[in-house]
Amino acid sequence: MVLPTTIAHRLWSLGSSSPLDYGSSDFRRTPITIPPTSSAPPTPKNPSQSPAPSKIDKSPISSPNPSTFSSLNSTDSLSLSASNNLDNSSTSNKYSSPTLIQDSSSSTTTSISNSSSSSPNDYLNSSITINQNPERPVVSKRSLPKGCDLSKGEWIEDPNAPYYTNSTCGMIQEHQNCIKFGRPNLDFLKWRWKPDGCDLPLLDPAQFLELMRGKILAFIGDSLARNQMQSLMCLLSRVEYPKEISSSEENLTRMFYQSHNFTIWFFWSPFLIRAEQSNQTIYNFPYWNIYLDEPDPLWPSHLPNFDYVVLNTGNWYTRPTLFHLNRLLVGCHYCSIPNAPYMSMRRAHRRAFRTALNSISNAGKHGGFKGLTIVRTVSPSHFEGGEWNKGGDCVRTKPFRGKEAPNLEGLEKEMYKEQLKEFWKAKWEGSEMGLEFRLLDATKAMLMRPDGHPSRYGHSATEVLVMSNDCVHWCLPGPVDMWNDFLFRVLTI
Repeated sequence: MVLPTTIAHRLWSLGSSSPLDYGSSDFRRTPITIPPTSSAPPTPKNPSQSPAPSKIDKSPISSPNPSTFSSLNSTDSLSLSASNNLDNSSTSNKYSSPTLIQDSSSSTTTSISNSSSSSPNDYLNSSITINQNPERPVVSKRSLPKGCDLSKGEWIEDPNAPYYTNSTCGMIQEHQNCIKFGRPNLDFLKWRWKPDGCDLPLLDPAQFLELMRGKILAFIGDSLARNQMQSLMCLLSRVEYPKEISSSEENLTRMFYQSHNFTIWFFWSPFLIRAEQSNQTIYNFPYWNIYLDEPDPLWPSHLPNFDYVVLNTGNWYTRPTLFHLNRLLVGCHYCSIPNAPYMSMRRAHRRAFRTALNSISNAGKHGGFKGLTIVRTVSPSHFEGGEWNKGGDCVRTKPFRGKEAPNLEGLEKEMYKEQLKEFWKAKWEGSEMGLEFRLLDATKAMLMRPDGHPSRYGHSATEVLVMSNDCVHWCLPGPVDMWNDFLFRVLTI
C-alpha cells in the first residue's frame, strides 16, 4: 500500500515509580533498531547566503516532496486502517518492517539492522505482529506516586527505540524527516524520559485509542503543536491510520480514526489569539498585528465540541509584532515606528496567554465546554555558535546528563514563568466552574535534548532556506515522542 501523501501536504499547509499497569494490549510499541552510518553528512550551507523571504509563511519550512511516500512499494506495505478498517477476524497479520526512506539527492545512506553487527537484511526479514481484533484494552486511571515529578528527571538509554520510522508513518513533516535527509548519527533515537520518583510508560497506541473512543482531541498552536500531533499520529499508526476530513477553514485540519470514532483537530493559531499579518515589512519580514485582548476568531467557537484540548504558544512572539489593547497600539517588537510605546515581550506574551485561557474559561461558563485543557509549556531551542540567522547550529549527538544541562535563559525563561503563572490562575478559576486544567511541563526535559533537532538534516543539501539549521523543531521519530507519553499519562491521572 502506498502511504497517503495528501495528509502530509495538508498538515504542512497549516503552518507551516514502577511502570504503571494500564492493562494488557497487543499493540505495545514494537522496536525498530537503526545503527549509525559511517557516511559523511552533506556539506552545510552558510545561513548568511540564504535570501530572506518576501513574506512570512505559516511555517518556516517548505512543502513535502510527494516522492517521499510514492516511492514505497509492495514490500513496504503496512496493514493500516486508512484503507482497510479493523475487521472482526481474530487472526494476526504480519508485515515486514519497511526500510527507512532516503532522499536520493542525499550523499548519506542509512542501513538498518537489529544490532551493530547485523546486516540490513536481518532487519528486512524481521516481522511485527499486530493483532487485528484483540479484546478492548483496559485503560486504568491512577494517581501519580508520591514524590513523582513528571517534569523533572533524566534521559536514559532505550535500546528498543525507535518505535516507528519515516517508512512506517507517512505523516512526518518533510523538515522533521531527519532520517530521510541523511542524518549520520541516529543515537539520538535511543533514549527515553525517566521522571524523578516514578517511571513514564511508553504510550500504548491501542489503549490511547480506546481512551479516545468517541471523543475529539484538539491541538491548538504553532508548528510545534503540529510537531506533537504528527508524532502522536505516527505512534498510533501501529493500530490505525486516520483519514482526513475536508474543511473549508484554511487554518483547520481534522483527522478521523474510523474504527474508534476518534477525531484529532489541529488549529493553526501561533499566537493563540487574534493576529493579522500586515502589509508593512521590516528586513523583508511582515509585521504581525497582535490583539492581546481579543480571542482567536476560529478555535474558541469550536470548544464545546472538544473533549480534550492541548495548546501551546511562544515561538512566534519573536517576530516583528505590533501589540494592541482595545485596538490601540501599546507596544511593538522589532518595529521601526518612531516613538512607539514600549511593552515588554514578557508582559505581551502573558497578556496574550491570559486571553487564550480566558477563551476556554468563558466557553466553560457560557458556551457548554466541559472538556479537559492541557497546557504544554515552552519548547526550548538549542542554537549554539550564533543566532538562528547568523550561523547558529545544533550539532550535539547526545542528551545533556545531570549537571551538564543548561538553565533556561532569556525570553524562553520569561515565557515559561508567565505560562506557569497563567496556568495556575486558570486552573484555580476553572475549578470553581467545573473546568479542569492540567499541565504538560516538558520544558526541562526538552532543554536536555540539544541532539533532537533537525539542524541541516531537515532539507536536501541543495535547498536554500532562511533557517538552514533548524534547532527549533524536533526530528520524527525523536524526543518529541515523549510529549505524547506524557500526554497519555496526564490523561490517565
